[in-house]
Amino acid sequence: MNTLIALYKLLIIFTKYYIMGSSYIDLHCHPSLKPYGKSFKYNPQKLNNLNSGRKNSIWHYSPPNFLERQVNRVLTLTKFTQTDMTALARTDCKVVVISLYPFEKHFLKDKILGLKGISDLLVNLAAGVSQKRIDNLRNHKSYFQDLNDEYDYYMQLHNYAQVIKGVTFTYRMVRNYTDITNNIESSTSDRRIISLVPTIEGAHAFETGLDKDKDMANEETVLHNIDTVKNWEHKPLFITLAHHFYNEICGHARSINIGAIKDNQNRGLDTGVTELGFKVIHKLLDNSNNKRILIDIKHMSRASRTTFYELLDSTYATENIPIVVSHGAANGRMSIEDPDTSSGEQSQYFREDDINFYDSEILRIAKSKGIFGLQLDERRIANKSAIRSSRIYWPSRKRLYRNKSDLIWRQIRHVAELLDKHGLFCWETMAIGSDFDGIVNPIKGLWTAENLEDIKPFLIEKAETYLSVHKSQYQAQNQISANEIIDRVLYINANEFLKRNFI
Repeated sequence: MNTLIALYKLLIIFTKYYIMGSSYIDLHCHPSLKPYGKSFKYNPQKLNNLNSGRKNSIWHYSPPNFLERQVNRVLTLTKFTQTDMTALARTDCKVVVISLYPFEKHFLKDKILGLKGISDLLVNLAAGVSQKRIDNLRNHKSYFQDLNDEYDYYMQLHNYAQVIKGVTFTYRMVRNYTDITNNIESSTSDRRIISLVPTIEGAHAFETGLDKDKDMANEETVLHNIDTVKNWEHKPLFITLAHHFYNEICGHARSINIGAIKDNQNRGLDTGVTELGFKVIHKLLDNSNNKRILIDIKHMSRASRTTFYELLDSTYATENIPIVVSHGAANGRMSIEDPDTSSGEQSQYFREDDINFYDSEILRIAKSKGIFGLQLDERRIANKSAIRSSRIYWPSRKRLYRNKSDLIWRQIRHVAELLDKHGLFCWETMAIGSDFDGIVNPIKGLWTAENLEDIKPFLIEKAETYLSVHKSQYQAQNQISANEIIDRVLYINANEFLKRNFI
């Protein structure tokens, strides 16, 4: 009887996923970055407005108009929202992994070309926040307080209703996969729940790296703040250990190419894990009371990543800790130790930057049962030549999606061929980690979360064409259909990862 009940519950969940639509799961996006930033213009500040017509509401729907799309094409500025809750609702999104990000102060410089205010303008143009938020960044003295304020911003409208196209939607911050399952079971055709899985981008959030030129972190404070976050009602699933600037924990990879701001990244660039960093890693991975927070290796330098792998092979060798890349891309190079050697037919299309990942790392991620979220940012996913080749010069929606789907499919194909060659199930590692609303230059045509459904048929078409020639070359376990491959990338793999690790 118990077995029958369990099967019946699984059937209900299956029906809700597949009959009501499966949408996609995004492993890394920033729904709050723009509206939280806009909230500093209003009184009171930091208010998540229930009125979706206000720009300080996380429900505020602002897809790109014609002019905004052209501005993005020319200047790569993304002023529109991409993963506001209304856009996610309109995609019938059921689960989204949100990233809390205390905006780093070092984007701002006192003077550029001898003039004040230029960096403020550049950052505001790129991030789409507000001048009041920029003023707040200049003056506040605590990343940890900023982290807590953003968390509170989400909690203000936790489980509050919005009616969109005749359907009542709510979002709920979730504590574990059981919460996700309950939310799916509670959803109906006219009442839907979006589950938000919290994560953090940048361990500077624990109160490090506030001074660009010197160490300022207090070890006791940092470790105490980690304990505080571990005891949140909605504990983060993982944290991106590094980010754009030195955080006294580990070195970072180059991520900024804007000349006026680039120099601020130089301190700590390409360095390794610090003494404080080892303590932070051990504190995060401590699984006492089931409160482990996984490490997301995106933004870490090659030296830091190498040290982290050595820790997994030694200190944590018996614990099977999954490696997370929440938003990344393959760089088509063999390994950190052999960075000059390209691999695979697709590598000619990739960016070789070491913020992207080497084949040896992708193998590690797969063997650890980790997850690799593909970043939907043209600056990361493909080199300049591949991007130029994907452009269209005559308006055609079909042609645009067909060309741009190449940029995504090449990454999927590269990872699959690599893993198949090493005897692994090759379609279960890659997912989507868009980085939408995170100061990205989106793949043209994939402006917002809603456009993933538009490009999906073209990804399936690419997979079908590829399999018609290459399917027989794969191991038997990897000879699956084009539809399943793309479904796995869009939501199955992320869902399985959450089921295993968000407990």
